[in-house]
Amino acid sequence: MTIKYPNGQPFEPSRSTKNDIKRPNQGHRGMSLESELNQANQFYLQNGLANIHKKPTPIQIVNVEYPKRSAAKITEAYFRQASTTDYNGIYQGRYLDFDAKETANQTSFPLSNVHQHQIDHLDDIKRLGGLSFFIIRFTKRNETYLIDSSLLITYWKNRQENRKSVPYTEIVEQGILIPTGLRPSLPYLNAVDQLIAIH
Repeated sequence: MTIKYPNGQPFEPSRSTKNDIKRPNQGHRGMSLESELNQANQFYLQNGLANIHKKPTPIQIVNVEYPKRSAAKITEAYFRQASTTDYNGIYQGRYLDFDAKETANQTSFPLSNVHQHQIDHLDDIKRLGGLSFFIIRFTKRNETYLIDSSLLITYWKNRQENRKSVPYTEIVEQGILIPTGLRPSLPYLNAVDQLIAIH
């Protein structure tokens, strides 16, 4: 059967439509990891499951112009301090603190994506009894993992004499795969439940 547009032209499915039909796990396509986490956090908050938010980046405003009386335009600003991690909040009485990272690398997660102050911060959260972790997305594999911060902390501390990345195979073995969901599309608290169970 041929389907035609009102103008008589035949309808031909685009390549992306065909691929979407063949490959059901396309939930992450077209959305950044941060967008999905923000949506998930909104869903969790609205349903009374958790209170987790993206941390604002502290900036120092230096110069402001007022092109109109009702509008101000920031023309110069600086980061006040290095930010620690992306997200923090409360879930099941536990304090959560984590960072979200994306990489196009398929064989490893480069440690160049992480900074010393983030490692120090997450190490301190863990020492004080909170849950600290990373959510890492391998964009080309369309896979997202939750990994306990201790794995990255270990690799970070050994990076001078060891490799400068965490192997993908190690993340698969030590991490928790976050499968695609519907509402939310990234149900990462299921992985947090598994992390809590082993702590």
